[in-house]
Amino acid sequence: MATYVLIPGADGRAWYWHLVVPELRGRGHEVVAVDLPQDNSAGLAEYTDAVVRAIGDGRERADDLVLVAQSLAGFIAPLVCDSTPVDGLVLVNAMVPAPGETAGEWWANTGQAGARAAFAARQGRDPDADFDLLADFFHDVPQDVTEEALAQGEAGPSEALFGQPWPLGGWPDVPTRFLQGREDRFFPLDFQRRIAQERLGIAVEEMPGGHLLALSRPRELAELICRQPLAGSP
Repeated sequence: MATYVLIPGADGRAWYWHLVVPELRGRGHEVVAVDLPQDNSAGLAEYTDAVVRAIGDGRERADDLVLVAQSLAGFIAPLVCDSTPVDGLVLVNAMVPAPGETAGEWWANTGQAGARAAFAARQGRDPDADFDLLADFFHDVPQDVTEEALAQGEAGPSEALFGQPWPLGGWPDVPTRFLQGREDRFFPLDFQRRIAQERLGIAVEEMPGGHLLALSRPRELAELICRQPLAGSP
C-alpha cells in the first residue's frame, strides 16, 4: 500500500484528480488530493507549503509516500521532496525545471512552442494556431467531464510563480518516474522524451491520451501509477 499525494497543474484544484482518487483507493491505497493557492502573489514557497500541509500525517505512515505531479506541478513536487520525507515521485505530462530556471523561462529554454507546432503539423492541424483550451487540453476528455470542468470557473497559477528561479541545485535524490500521454498536444511525446533524458536521465513511460490524463483516462492512469515499484533515482 502507498499514500499518493496528487498535485494538480496550472488549474491548481484538487478536483482535477476526482476521477483518479476512487481508482487508487479501490486498489487499496490512501490518497490526498491537493488544492494549491489561488493567490496571485503566491510563489514557490507558498505552493510547496500547501502540499506539505496537505500531506499532514502521511509522512508518518508505514507505507510509501509518493507524490504525483501534473504538468506545472513538476516545479513544485521536487521542492516538497526537499522539505519532507518522500519515497517516490511520479511526473505526469510534467514540466521539468533546471536549477535557477523560472517557470516563465522554461518555455523558451526547452523549445516547447516549436515542438507543439511541429506536432500539430504532423497531425494535420494548424501549426500557427494560438493556444485553444478545448483543442489543446480537452480534445480527448469526455464531453460531460469537459462541461463539469468548465463549470468550475476560472482558476490558475499566480503570476509570482512564473518569475521565481527554481531554487534547487539539482533534482532531489528521490526515485522518479515520468508518465506521458502519446497524444499530448501541449507537451508532445518526442519533446518530453528529450526533456526527461536531458534533465533527469530517465525514459518516459508512455500511455494513450492527451494532456489531461486524469480526466480523459483516469483508470489507465491509476493503473500505470500503481504498476511498477519505485526503484532507482535520476
